[in-house]
Amino acid sequence: MGKVAFLFAGQGAQHPGMCADLIASEPAAKAVFDAADEVRPGTTEQCLSATKEELAQTINTQPCVFAADLAAARALEARGVRPDVVAGFSLGEVAALTFAGAYTDEQGFELVCRRAELMAEAAEKNPGAMRAVVKLDAETVERLAAEAGDECWPVNYNSPAQTVVAGTPEACERLDALVKEAGGRAMRVAVSGAFHSPFMAEAASGLAAYLADGHEPAEPSVPVLANRTAEPYPELAAERAELLASQVANPVQWVRTLERMAADGVDTFVEVGPGKTLTGLVGRTLDGVTALPCETLEQLEAVLAALPAKED
Repeated sequence: MGKVAFLFAGQGAQHPGMCADLIASEPAAKAVFDAADEVRPGTTEQCLSATKEELAQTINTQPCVFAADLAAARALEARGVRPDVVAGFSLGEVAALTFAGAYTDEQGFELVCRRAELMAEAAEKNPGAMRAVVKLDAETVERLAAEAGDECWPVNYNSPAQTVVAGTPEACERLDALVKEAGGRAMRVAVSGAFHSPFMAEAASGLAAYLADGHEPAEPSVPVLANRTAEPYPELAAERAELLASQVANPVQWVRTLERMAADGVDTFVEVGPGKTLTGLVGRTLDGVTALPCETLEQLEAVLAALPAKED
């Protein structure tokens, strides 16, 4: 068996009741939510009972998905599954860093709450939109985004045939027509801001200030591949902080991240947290690998069955 990677889910994967049975049955998962409630009272109840609309608000989405991501990873870890490398999609990168020891669970949760505040504020000041473009390669999407206007940028390289674009609402509407003419399909992303674009510059600056005020990430004990570079987080603390802060205003290089993992010998990818989005992206990007979601107790048991060599 080759190496194992944990992939931490990002914003958009949230849903009411996420991780409910892990909280009920896995002490390690419940401990994560207990820690979250200490920092932000009501987080567990919000994950379990909030409406879809409430969970879709950035200020709620990020801490809730972070807690669900980390809870699933801790549950697997408690059962003896230890990854060789980790990565997280957008906000999932904070959960990945926390799991890898760059932060305590409480510190990571405090960071993601601040990150959510800053990104929500930036989105309010700079209204934007996002589109998931499918059936076209990244190079074509980059060209069409440039044709749509100066305020339209490819921001998430999700799979070889899916690239997310962010920009002004007007630029995204122009992009819709260009994509249709090119034979692709542009789907609205249910977000309130142009995340991972220059519209998030103020959020990146605010996050840099927060990290500089005694919140820099420690060196991870497990390699964490960064969204910006698809390379492991660097050894120097200042470089780690710069990479983490600037991530919110720069593209997510997910295809390159998966390809780097596969090249390094990873053949089993476990998506920790709500949903199956990243599991699907692995299947559309890499051949000959295994991708498994882990949010429910049934899925956790399926991962354990697939990884007997990783159990104690």
